[in-house]
Amino acid sequence: MSLAELKQAVHELSAHDLAELASFIREEDEKAWDDQIDKDFAEGGKLRAVLDEVRDDIRSGKVGDLP
Repeated sequence: MSLAELKQAVHELSAHDLAELASFIREEDEKAWDDQIDKDFAEGGKLRAVLDEVRDDIRSGKVGDLP
């Protein structure tokens, strides 16, 4: 199914079904975001060095509690 076909089908949904679809899409988007964060901070991920640096700063006392 093409994007144009999906958009047309969405226009034909009832208000209830549209709300349910919107909720489903939000949940899927949140899962994809969580998966990307996990991948980025995993060993070898593109943000792992940042995580390691922050952890080192916390252990060494460079980072304190917020007031």
